[in-house]
Amino acid sequence: MSDVYYSADEYDQDMLAMLESNIKDDRTDLDLLFGCFLEWGLPLSLPYSPEEIDGCKVHTYNDGDLIACFEENISKNVVETIARRQPLRAVFRDSSFPNSPAKINVGEIFKLLAPDTRVKVI
Repeated sequence: MSDVYYSADEYDQDMLAMLESNIKDDRTDLDLLFGCFLEWGLPLSLPYSPEEIDGCKVHTYNDGDLIACFEENISKNVVETIARRQPLRAVFRDSSFPNSPAKINVGEIFKLLAPDTRVKVI
């Protein structure tokens, strides 16, 4: 994640574009995935497999303990496919969705198809 340490009086309107993404520019999807493992205290020794769903790279950890997709512009079909697998945890990138209603829709899809899944948007 980006190191952003400013006090309120140091912010100005010109900084908004810089603060749109909280992820460092040089980070890959694997960097984000392993960061999630560490944040949730998941062992790094369990199996992980990448796959492609509708052109989006999806990462599955330990047969569904965690499923993550960090692509830009994730389609509703990709979200529904992940939700149907009912993972324990699902993680997406904030910039994967064009607006707040799209992010809210992800939560609603999971409530309907996988109500026990913990969904996180980073």
